[in-house]
Amino acid sequence: MCQLLGMNANTPTDLMFSFTGFSTRAEEHKDGFGIAFFEGAGTRLFVDAQSARLSPVAEMIRHYPIRSHNVIAHIRKATQGVVALENTHPFVRELWGRYWVFAHNGDLKDYQPRLHAAFRPVGSTDSERAFCWLMQELSKAHADLPPVGELTATLAELVPRVAAHGSFNFMLSNGQALWAHCSTKLSWLVREHPFRKARLQDEDMSVDFAELTTTADRVAVVVTEPLTADEAWRAFAPGELKVFVNGGVVER
Repeated sequence: MCQLLGMNANTPTDLMFSFTGFSTRAEEHKDGFGIAFFEGAGTRLFVDAQSARLSPVAEMIRHYPIRSHNVIAHIRKATQGVVALENTHPFVRELWGRYWVFAHNGDLKDYQPRLHAAFRPVGSTDSERAFCWLMQELSKAHADLPPVGELTATLAELVPRVAAHGSFNFMLSNGQALWAHCSTKLSWLVREHPFRKARLQDEDMSVDFAELTTTADRVAVVVTEPLTADEAWRAFAPGELKVFVNGGVVER
């Protein structure tokens, strides 16, 4: 299975520490990686069909302090679709004048939704087909960009129709919020004052967040498997959809 990493923060925040630990897992998930950062109305998207352990693009990201309110990263272990750039997550589409970013971990069997011309996959993955269908159905349900709560309610109705075809762990963001859905495995935490030290599970690396933050900062991190050994990660329940805004989870 692939691995997912998402971040939502109330102030522009870099992801270098988490991405370093996350990319280590590309030894087993070596069929490509990608990461997308929202910056204002724009999105920086970096993808490579190489392993994040070998990719010079990944090496650049580990040392390039891009700061963002919302970030989605993915390392791929191919189940459907060949190893190629067009099949590398995250995927990006425009809807209501905003970029939307999506990454998926799982395997959808016999999933061939009817798609109209506005949203069509470029590659051959079940993941991109699911993303296109979600965008298509959101555009049919709302004439313009609705509030986050309404989007969450619509997604809660749509997602089970995709998840019925298999495992559908995903992350989705439009730069306002981060949505995360769990079929099998996802964990999350919120880092906020008082900040403390954290140590990566997969690398000999630690950081004292108190030295890098202010008392007003708040950051939510969502990942397939916990990245650190000494923080209180919380597991999603199977079938659970969560939305994060300004670094905190929004209770539904």
